This record gives sequence, C-alpha cells and structure tokens, in this order.
Amino acid sequence: MAPRNPKDTAYDRLKTAILTLEMQPGTDLDEARLSAEFGLSRTPLREVFRRLAGEGYVDLRQNRGARVSEMSHTTLRDFFLAAPMIYGAILRLAAQNATPDQINALRTTQDRFRAALRGGPARERAILNNRFHEITGEMAGNIYLLPSFQRLLIDHARISMTFYRPADADRAQGIAEAADQHDRIITAIEARDPEAAGALATEHWNLSRNRIESFVMPGGLEMPLGTLPGARTA
Repeated sequence: MAPRNPKDTAYDRLKTAILTLEMQPGTDLDEARLSAEFGLSRTPLREVFRRLAGEGYVDLRQNRGARVSEMSHTTLRDFFLAAPMIYGAILRLAAQNATPDQINALRTTQDRFRAALRGGPARERAILNNRFHEITGEMAGNIYLLPSFQRLLIDHARISMTFYRPADADRAQGIAEAADQHDRIITAIEARDPEAAGALATEHWNLSRNRIESFVMPGGLEMPLGTLPGARTA
C-alpha cells in the first residue's frame, strides 16, 4: 500500500481530534507545532486548514490564524432548531437514493459501532456513530443539504463524547436503543421507504435530544460551556 499523502494524514488527524474534543472548541491552531508534527510546510498546512474550514471544523480569521469552530449557546440553539428538519430530509432522501454499495457500507459501519459499544472507548463510539450518519448524508446526495448536515454532525459528535461514556444504567440503555434505531434506519433505507425513514429520523432525534439536553445542563459538561471559546489546550 502506498504511503498516505501527509496532507490527508493531517486532515484526518485534525478532524478526529476536533470531533472527539481532543482539541476543544475555540482552540487556536498552532501552525508551527502542527507543521512540525505532520512534516508539512506552512503552505500545505494552510491548505488543510482551508479544507477543514470549508467543512465547518475550523474558523479562519484574517491576521489571527485558524481556530477550532466554537460551540456556544447560540450555536447550540441553532443546532436544536435545525437538527430535526435536516435529519428528516436526509433520511428520506437516503431511502430514495441509496446505492447497494452505500447500504453495505452503512451495515459495516453499524457492525463496527455495535462492537465498539461492547468494549470500545468513547472516542471510537462517537466517531463510528458520526460515520454512520455521514454515510446517510452521502446516500441523500443533495448538494444543498449536505454542507448543513456535515456541520450539524460536527457538533453532534462533540456532544456525543459526553454521552458515550455511560455513567448509569439509564444512559447505557439509551445508547443501546440508539443502536437499535440504526438497524431500523438501515431496514427502512433498504426497503426504499422514505416515510418510515423520516419517522425514524424523528424518533432518533428525540432520543438524542434528551441526551443533548443533559449535556448543556449543569453537570453535563466537564467545564462550563461559556469557557469553551477561550480554551487553549491543543
């Protein structure tokens, strides 16, 4: 197998670090350190930043460099407003447009997600859940919806880092229920049933919403939400 392009490696590692909160929301990206870490000069590294910015992972600021996209009360409010509409539209279109190869990829990702639930770390669970939903976006194949859906998934994955560390039996049961819903989503997509897929999107969002509310309420965070934009831990 040919060695990976260093820019692709940097992109993948930064994306994972952002999704799993290894790099906190609002963190400045240290170009000098990252250039040394990935063996890239400033110009190709900035190309990676631009790619990440185009997908919503980082914000580019003139004369101030790049930073991890923030999560604030404002962005979370918008998340709550947009998520059910976007998830529903994506799954209905996925049921109409999915290819057999995409359905196989969704099943494979679901199998890996269930395996992670049996013994994987929280970051693996969050990344595989994110990949499951990314594939449904690819199935939908809508150039207008997909950018919004991808941005939505970034914050969903970051929030997931809290609730994929089950603290009690109720939360563990909720995660198991979410995995069962994934199976039913696959069935609806494979059956080319957009109405069933749309209904499952609502059901899946309602389950997620309860967990997300526990994230934004006091006690759900490892640090106060208002401190996230100022964090500088990367």
